[in-house]
Amino acid sequence: MKSLACPKVLLAFILLAGIGCLCGCEQKNEYVPPPPPPVTVMQPEQKDVTDYADFTGTARATESVELRARVKGFLERINFQEGALVKQGELLFVIDPKPFQAALDQARADLQAKQAELARARIEYRRNQRLAAQNAASERQLVETKAAQETGEAAVAAAKAKVEEAELNLGYTHITAPISGMITRSLVDKGNLVGASENTLLATIYKIEPIYAFFNVSEREILEYMEAAQKPEKSSDEGSRVVYLGLSNETGYSHKGEINYIDPYVDPDTGTIQVRSVFPNAEKRILPGMFVRVRIPIGVSRNALLISERAIGADQSGHFVLTVNKEDVVEQRQVELGALVDGMRVVTKGIDAEAWVIVSGIQRARPGSKVNPAKESAISQTTERAASKKSQPTETASKP
Repeated sequence: MKSLACPKVLLAFILLAGIGCLCGCEQKNEYVPPPPPPVTVMQPEQKDVTDYADFTGTARATESVELRARVKGFLERINFQEGALVKQGELLFVIDPKPFQAALDQARADLQAKQAELARARIEYRRNQRLAAQNAASERQLVETKAAQETGEAAVAAAKAKVEEAELNLGYTHITAPISGMITRSLVDKGNLVGASENTLLATIYKIEPIYAFFNVSEREILEYMEAAQKPEKSSDEGSRVVYLGLSNETGYSHKGEINYIDPYVDPDTGTIQVRSVFPNAEKRILPGMFVRVRIPIGVSRNALLISERAIGADQSGHFVLTVNKEDVVEQRQVELGALVDGMRVVTKGIDAEAWVIVSGIQRARPGSKVNPAKESAISQTTERAASKKSQPTETASKP
């Protein structure tokens, strides 16, 4: 009986194991895709944007005068503080005037002598005129006295010229400021001989209020500017001659001026036109020779499309943005960029105002894949930028 029961138990165990295997084979391992990644999208903001062109330039004084010794002599006095502001007419240098005063006194004495000789010659001529009328003087005597009078007049004129020259030379010993401005250090020390072989340079005065900024504009940019100026819808509200300036330690363009000269020709070697602008400089912050950044308005883009800089990517074919279509599928679109305005970039080509652009979660989005978009309005973006601008320098529109 025991031997018969064992085979039955074994057979039951095998049947149960087979049924378990058959039931296990019916459960299949299927792949369950992850949920679409969340992203934030927004439509481009639309508004009028002033387009600017940026240049680099150099500051220069509106006037500069070299002070030179015009007479030979020893430098007797330096009458200014080096590097200070001097006013027009202020006495700056004195060259020893004693030799020139003596020369002037001598010239005046010679003039008096010549005037006395002329007076005698005139008396002689008038006397001979009366005698000749009475046939008491010869024609030769009359001619000689007339010639003596004319010679005396010429001598007096020459003596007066000598006096004027001596007065000028004496005046040149006192060198005054021809303009108001900042003066450099004295290039000659007191006691040195100046004006010996050349007109010795003593110092230079620079007028820096207002001050010039020179910069070069390419031929292409000039043509674009002229084309925009001919289109009323593109013309800038700021005026055709407004210009802004920023220093190397400034993030913005806090100095406002105007263009007051443009070269009437294009330099064939560089293909550029030199432009001169003038800026107020009451605080004397802009000094001649400084490197400056210059920005000029070149036109207005009406209803321009602006997107966040965070949304812009770049590859070998240029700049692109990722958009989400109606099926929540990501699409990559090549775009052309324009000006930068308060952290927002103008898009001139590639998207329209109805496009939903991914501005957050870009690293999780892949072209052709689905995403879970959360729409954000342009108003919230504007509020966010306004809050950030309180702690950051203001940006203005510029070409990329």
